[in-house]
Amino acid sequence: MCALPRNDMVLRQSEPSPLRGRLENKLEVPIMKSIREIYKIGKGPSSSHTMGPQKAALLFRERYPDAQNYQVTLYGSLCKTGVGHGTDRVLLDTLGENRTKVLFSQESWEGMHPNTMDFAAFSGEKILGQLRIESVGGGDIRIPGETEPPESEEVYIEHSFAEIADFCKWRYIDTLSSYVELNEGPEIWDFLAAVWQTMKQSIDEGLSRDGVLPGGLGVQRKAKYLYTQVPDDRIPALREFQQIAAFAYAVAEQNADNGTVVTAPTCGACGVVPAVLRYAQENRGFSDEQICRALATAGIIGNLTKTNASISGAECGCQAEIGTACSMAAAALAELFGQNLDQVEYAAEVAMEHHLGLTCDPICGLVQIPCIERNAVAAVRAMNACNLSYFLTGSRNISYDMVCRAMKETGIHLDHRFRETSEGGLAKIYQRRQARRD
Repeated sequence: MCALPRNDMVLRQSEPSPLRGRLENKLEVPIMKSIREIYKIGKGPSSSHTMGPQKAALLFRERYPDAQNYQVTLYGSLCKTGVGHGTDRVLLDTLGENRTKVLFSQESWEGMHPNTMDFAAFSGEKILGQLRIESVGGGDIRIPGETEPPESEEVYIEHSFAEIADFCKWRYIDTLSSYVELNEGPEIWDFLAAVWQTMKQSIDEGLSRDGVLPGGLGVQRKAKYLYTQVPDDRIPALREFQQIAAFAYAVAEQNADNGTVVTAPTCGACGVVPAVLRYAQENRGFSDEQICRALATAGIIGNLTKTNASISGAECGCQAEIGTACSMAAAALAELFGQNLDQVEYAAEVAMEHHLGLTCDPICGLVQIPCIERNAVAAVRAMNACNLSYFLTGSRNISYDMVCRAMKETGIHLDHRFRETSEGGLAKIYQRRQARRD
């Protein structure tokens, strides 16, 4: 790879670039943040319903440390599924159970983000301050009308796969992982090493446990059972499926049990990327360093989707979570197997394309049914997408940028009942069945 330092963004007049106009006007277009914003280590079961609200509560508590009491009002998806996801619990734990009231409001208004919270701080009857905060997915929060905090540093000037590919070809960069290092610096590898270590630990812990997951659905842990089965040797594909599914179940079950996981890009979809990378490492002998490069590539795909569409089930349905995770995993595998940039893009595109329209309808608001199973199915689908990219990249008609835009448009037009409110789909059918039993 031959490349100038990324912090030197001044182009000589004699040096042609397909990105000259974007560099000269870089403040007029979206700029992607670090892939550290995609991979967050924390407790499950939901990045938007537990991690985001916890981050919001900590911020509000810092602004009003002398408050005697707090009140938090939850709207939209946070109201509909907050109890199942543990939103009320994490708010009470963060702000103080004895001095915090959590309200669930059915109120809505035009332009309301589906994960909106209103915070209020009190000293006796006096209101010290109020703040509206939105949980935008992946554990991130946004305060309408305020600039984003300094830790959300903008890193990447390119904000589409086409622009990234153009830049890489112009600078003779042959992998997305090298592009990440150029933008983020070599210190990104220590961060990704910690991410990978946590992912492996989540798998190991999930494989070692059995019993019933909390929440009242009576869902049994299945990862350990899956992993210990001996498949029929006459069907070789069963062994691959069994291992990948077991790894995905292990992480997703840890998430459902409030364990420590890594968002990739969210808690609800946290099992897909670790599952395929663990399988690849155990069966193909890839080193941790190679896995970290695959994680870098996956992070760029997640970043692109977050910037140009959404990674929030409350905004765009489960296609935004599981679909993005599948794309990330497929691209990561393509990096591991030495595929070129076009093949990496095609792997990510195929993975997303066949999740378009996927609804987010968690039963009882819990990240269990169908969420855990979907992690396993998406992990296997990522393997298939990567395999297709090896053979068919030259014949494709759809780019990743196109399918990303299609996902956003599809998500916007999904009925609200199918965007993490538990009011439609499987969640509604299950409630109806339970009512008949009662």
